[in-house]
Amino acid sequence: MRLSNLADYAVVTMSAAARHCGGSRTSAGELAAETGLPAPTVQKLVTRLVSAGLLRSVRGAGGGLQLARPAAAITLAEIVEAVEGPIALAACIEGECAMDHDCRVRPHWPVVNRALRGALAGVSLTSLSAPFASSEVERQSRGGVSTSLDTNGVPV
Repeated sequence: MRLSNLADYAVVTMSAAARHCGGSRTSAGELAAETGLPAPTVQKLVTRLVSAGLLRSVRGAGGGLQLARPAAAITLAEIVEAVEGPIALAACIEGECAMDHDCRVRPHWPVVNRALRGALAGVSLTSLSAPFASSEVERQSRGGVSTSLDTNGVPV
């Protein structure tokens, strides 16, 4: 399974917005500059993230973008769903299956989808926006497995 580029960019954009949490508001242009993403892409994402209730847009002097809730209360699952829609690994859940006549696997997909969504919901925006230690990057690039996890299941 792989996130679409747009879902990946939404996570990057929300992580950048989270770094402004508690500070001044930011803009789509500033988020684009911070992330290196194209401004039109960030604007498209901001529109979806505002519609999903993850970002809040404030107009006028001193306006801009801010997280709609604390970063700890926003999950990776919510960010992905804001861009991709409901998390589902198989198209047959939505009635798009060529084997619909007698599929014995179809009843199991909701369980799998709930497990996947639960795993993504266990990762908070706070953990995604935190600095990643260079020693952890080196260990992961060598294929090492972290033995310690924080309360969000993120390696420490």
